[in-house]
Amino acid sequence: MTWPMMVILILLIISVIFNALGTIGLHRFPDVYTRLHAATKCTTFGTIFMTFTVMAYSIRRYVIMTDGTKFLNMAIHTFVALIALLITNPTGAHAIARAAHKMGIKPEKAVKDDLEDKESEVS
Repeated sequence: MTWPMMVILILLIISVIFNALGTIGLHRFPDVYTRLHAATKCTTFGTIFMTFTVMAYSIRRYVIMTDGTKFLNMAIHTFVALIALLITNPTGAHAIARAAHKMGIKPEKAVKDDLEDKESEVS
C-alpha cells in the first residue's frame, strides 16, 4: 500500500471513530446540552476528517490521471463545503443551546449558570 493511500485510510478511520463516538454520546448523554456537545463533535470533527479524506483522494487521483480535472473540481467543492460547515456548525449549535436555555431547560447536574446571572443583572 502506498503512503498516500495510508494517509487516506488513516483520515477515514479517524472520521469513523469521531462519528461513532458522537453517535454513542447522542444516545447516552442525559440532557440536551451534553447531547448537543456530542452531536457537534460528531458533525464537526467527523465531517472535517471525512472532507480531508475526500480532498486527499481527489488530489491523489488528479495527480495519477492524465485528465483528472473532475477530481480537482471535487476537491475544490469539498473545500467549499468544509468552509460552510466550519461557519454554520458552531452557529447552529449555539442557537440550539440558547433556545433550550431560553425555554427553561436546565442541565441534569447542578452547574453555575453564568447566562442566567447576566440576564438577572440586566433586568
